[in-house]
Order: sequence, then structure tokens, then C-alpha cells
Amino acid sequence: MVVFLHSGDYDRVHQGLSIAAAAVASGRKAEVYLFWWALERFLDGALDDPDFMGRDDVTNRFESRGMPTLRALLTHLTDSGRFTLAGCTGSLGALGAEARADASGIALWLGWSAILQRTAGVTDRFYL
Repeated sequence: MVVFLHSGDYDRVHQGLSIAAAAVASGRKAEVYLFWWALERFLDGALDDPDFMGRDDVTNRFESRGMPTLRALLTHLTDSGRFTLAGCTGSLGALGAEARADASGIALWLGWSAILQRTAGVTDRFYL
């Protein structure tokens, strides 16, 4: 199962990591590829506090129900042993963020050619 995350909006990143969490919980492997604004969110470490722009009601409900943060989902995924988090080198360059790559916790960096090779034949793909 593959998730391509382009948007850095909290709800989309949460949805993508939740899809991956459901996959690993069912014994499947999951790969999440980060591009542009999603990659920037991870590089900035903005994984702890829900930020639903202009929707304080959703933020309050999210927190009061104990919904997992992005970091909690990422920890669960990493601990599963069936998860790969990868960053796009092209997006990294476009953001001018090469200096932050090592500190991001993203262990795998790939360009589109390698991403296409790794994901060839995968039928369960999600784009957010």
C-alpha cells in the first residue's frame, strides 16, 4: 500500500498516516512518500499540535476525543516494522531544505525514477 502526500494540511497528512496505520495493523506493508508541503511539515517537525486552519471546533473535538497526533501515528507506524517513510529529493531541492534533511528523521530519499520503480505494480495507492 502506498500513500503519496503532497499537501501539508494537517487533516490530509493525518488521513494519509491513518491509511498507512490501517494497512500495517492488518499485516500489510505501507510506504508513505512525502512531497512539497507534506515534506515541509515533516522537515519543520510540525507533527504534534493539530492545526485545522479556521476550525477551532474541529481542533477542540480532535483533542478532547484523544485522537492521535501525527507524531503518535508515525511512531506507531515506525514501530510496526512494516512501514517506510520516504522523501522526494526534487521537492527537498525545490524547498531549499537540503540542510534539514538529515535531522528530519526521514531515512529514505528518492527521486521520481526510483519512486516509480519501487511502486510499480502496487494497486492500493492514495494521493493526498
